[in-house]
Amino acid sequence: MDIQIGRGKVARRAYGIDEIALVPGPRTLDPALADTRWTIGGIEREIPIIASAMDGVVDVKMAVRLSQLGALGVVNLEGVQTRYEDPNPILDRIAAVGKDEFVTLMQELYQEPIKPELIERRIQEIKAQGGIAAVSGTPIAASKFGETVAKAGADLFFIQATVVSTAHLSPESVTPLDLAQFCQEMPIPVALGNCVTYEVALNLMKAGAAAVMVGIGPGAACTSRGVLGVGVPQATAIADCAAARDDYHRETGNYVPIIADGGLITGGDICKCIACGADGVMIGSPFARAQEAPGRGYHWGMATPSPVLPRGTRIRVSTTGTVEQILRGPAQLDDGTHNLLGALKTSMGTLGAKNIKEMQQVEVVIAPSLLTEGKVYQKAQQLGMGK
Repeated sequence: MDIQIGRGKVARRAYGIDEIALVPGPRTLDPALADTRWTIGGIEREIPIIASAMDGVVDVKMAVRLSQLGALGVVNLEGVQTRYEDPNPILDRIAAVGKDEFVTLMQELYQEPIKPELIERRIQEIKAQGGIAAVSGTPIAASKFGETVAKAGADLFFIQATVVSTAHLSPESVTPLDLAQFCQEMPIPVALGNCVTYEVALNLMKAGAAAVMVGIGPGAACTSRGVLGVGVPQATAIADCAAARDDYHRETGNYVPIIADGGLITGGDICKCIACGADGVMIGSPFARAQEAPGRGYHWGMATPSPVLPRGTRIRVSTTGTVEQILRGPAQLDDGTHNLLGALKTSMGTLGAKNIKEMQQVEVVIAPSLLTEGKVYQKAQQLGMGK
């Protein structure tokens, strides 16, 4: 239903993940029977969770470990891993700097050129250890380094920016990346994002996307919504883009998975995204808390080092456990941030959903009180859902 902002502007109500809840149906099932498998770019994974291509989240070691655990990690093509032979001293400096000097330090460190030979090496290091080599870059990086990525034998390429569309206008001196041509010419699957609307998601699928990332500005370290005023709450964005996926599948027979990207912290967040229509999720800050994460207990956004308009900040997330505890348990915390797979399976069992497709069909209600109702003691004592 449209809402009148004023005489000259009408708006549509949109909903965030915190405003909805999932409704149990007439049947339940044992969580052990819940099938969480999904496929992206022809690669099947047991866990529908991807670690974001952020320098504080994924390096070679982390990508390999996530692959071993049944998930997936994406390396940032434009990050410290491809700018520095040894990124460790750089990561130490980022973790140690004061908050007032952080932005200028990031701008300095990310002025170091990206080295194609390091792109090849990082991909080959992941492959040599049996990991799935997934990398991410902006459209500009894709046009520069796409051939290098393919030559090195990467398994997946994610083209990501704050907003990606197939109708990008550039100055006459700049030739924009033709997404459809890039997807067609790359010998590996290409995922495209980010977007938040039905129309753009559908256009990205028509361009040949192997998956579409949904989410603008909800990330824990992202400030695009504050700096640019741009974004759509995730529950509505996912549902709209999932509708595009279903329509595209009916028309073509080609199923393009939707990935909810950003703003997801707990197992409940992941469950609600899938119930809104996502096939998988991409998360950053929960993995930044892993012992194996390269961020030393910190997490920062991909747009933070911009020399013109930095967006995103560095947040302290601390280290709470191993990546295995975060993904598969056993949980050491009571706030829903450990054993994300267990949370998803238990939720599916409670809702009677045998697989991801059935989970996408469960009933959803608008419930802004879900996270506060009856939680006065947890809130007062900062336990569980009150943290």
